[in-house]
Formats: sequence, structure tokens, C-alpha cells
Amino acid sequence: MSQTKLTEDALRAERLDIIGDVHGCEQTLIRLLTQLGYQKSAGVFRHPERLAVFLGDIVDRGPRIREALNLVRAMVEAGSARMVLGNHEIHALCYCSAHPSAPGNYLRPHTPRNTRTIADTLTQFAAHPDEWQDHLRWFKTLPLYLDFGKYRVVHACWDEAVIAARSSAYVSEAELVAMADPASSSARAIKRLTSGVEVALPEHCRMFSAEGYRRRSFRAKFWVKAPACLGDLEFQPDALPDEVAQLSVDDELRARLVVYDSAQPPVFVGHYWLSGKPAPVASNVACLDYSAVKFGRLVAYRTDGTGVLNRQNFAWVYVDP
Repeated sequence: MSQTKLTEDALRAERLDIIGDVHGCEQTLIRLLTQLGYQKSAGVFRHPERLAVFLGDIVDRGPRIREALNLVRAMVEAGSARMVLGNHEIHALCYCSAHPSAPGNYLRPHTPRNTRTIADTLTQFAAHPDEWQDHLRWFKTLPLYLDFGKYRVVHACWDEAVIAARSSAYVSEAELVAMADPASSSARAIKRLTSGVEVALPEHCRMFSAEGYRRRSFRAKFWVKAPACLGDLEFQPDALPDEVAQLSVDDELRARLVVYDSAQPPVFVGHYWLSGKPAPVASNVACLDYSAVKFGRLVAYRTDGTGVLNRQNFAWVYVDP
């Protein structure tokens, strides 16, 4: 089967292998691709009948970031894969892009926290600066979301209003520059798609992530139609304190929430650091981030063209510590 025919068939959503956050786990990714029937040919992993789709967050945190990024990029450029941007690719672009009107500054400030996020990536590319700059340019050619008709793919949240307001799935140079102002409409839109819905925590709540950061907000579900309390929205590995989880969802917050209607096609996201046995989180929502870089599972979903989520279509490999 020709590569052109492969891509045409796969884009009809019959034969997609959608893969969660890799985060530099290149050896694990090779094991997963091999398990899925991909073989290396002319330096690129390919499948004779299927197309891999990566949910973003290839960079940061893991032990073989450079190798993982080169593997995925080679597949995308050869036509054997597609990829959407994750929040970590967006962070890399903003952290490494000079601010055009503020000499010496960057689109994302080099604070200790921002630096810590990208530190592993920059360390592993330290001896390959030109290659890293080329990857940054390549990130700009990737979409924020993909719609295959029967299936949709986005890193963190499919917000129909945000997507409908966009002229393109791609991040323009003007939008990238606008990311320097987190309050800009461009920054808010890109953050919604790549980081999801975040709900502010009460000021008195002292909640810390596994990495030691104090949480000012929590990641929320984007498919709950009528949440009664904050606990109904929580979608992250760190559980809300009981007194916070029991707080009512007021009208102001309810108006800001995203509801991915159950009549919409199945959507696949990464981002949320799940654990346990992979399964749909809603009738038409599947998260494929099962904490691979934290020695969890690297997960894929193999579409069958039905447009309906099936537990049997999840596939994974465990990460070897």
C-alpha cells in the first residue's frame, strides 16, 4: 500500500492509533509502536495500514527527550503519523522565543518554575543547539487540534466555542507573540486547548502538587453537564480536600465551564496524569495520559471506524523503572 493511500485511508478514521503523552520515554514508545505492529523502515516507524496520532507533550521530564522527539518528528514528516501541540511544546516555544518589543526578555519569563519545567529538555539538547532551534520551528507547523470526523484529537480540552472562533488550527506568529500576555484572548484560547479548564481554589486552600508547587487552581472536567459541587469537576491526580470538594458550583463558575455534549464525536486528550487500567472517562471522552514518565503506562487507542469508544481498543505498555 502506498504512503498516500495509507494516509487517505487513515484520515477516514478507520485506522488511527492515538498515543498519549510520551514525555521523553523513547524506549517505551518504541515498545508500544512495536506492539501495535509498526516497524522501522528507512529510519522511520511505519504501519502498512494504520496512522499514529500523537497527543503532544513529547518533550520535558523524561530520560530520552531528544530521541523521542526525533522519532515522532520523523514519523510525522514521513506521513506515518500526525501530532497536535501539547502545553509543553507551547511552553518550549514561549520560553525560547525572544520578546520582540522587550529586549532581553522572552515570551514566557525565565522564572524558576518555568525553567524547571523545560530544564531536562534544554539539558539534553545542550550539545545540539541548532537541532533544538529547528525543532522549535517545526512546532510552529503543528496544529492545536485535529478533527477526523468520527474522532477528534486535542491535548487537553475540546472547546467548540474557542475552535469555532479560530481561523486555523495552527498558531500564527501574532498569536505566539500575544502569549506573552496571559490575559490576551490568544493566550486564553491556546491555554484552553492545551491546558484545559482550570478552576481557582479558595485562597485559604493550601494544596500542593506532587512536584511541590502550591496549587492555585485545579484541572476540571469539560464534559460534566450539571456539576453540583467542585468535586464533580475535579480531574487530576491530586484529590481536592473534602471541604473544598463539597463547595457548590455557583452561577458565575457554571457560566465559564465547558460542556462537551454527549452527542459529539469521541474526543481524545492527554494531559491529566491518570492511573489504573485505561478506560473511557465519559461515553465520548478518552484520556490517554497514564503517567508514562512517572513509571505508569504509555497508552494508545486503536480506532475501529465505528465512532463509538470501546474499552477493548485501548492498548498500552508499562514503563520499566
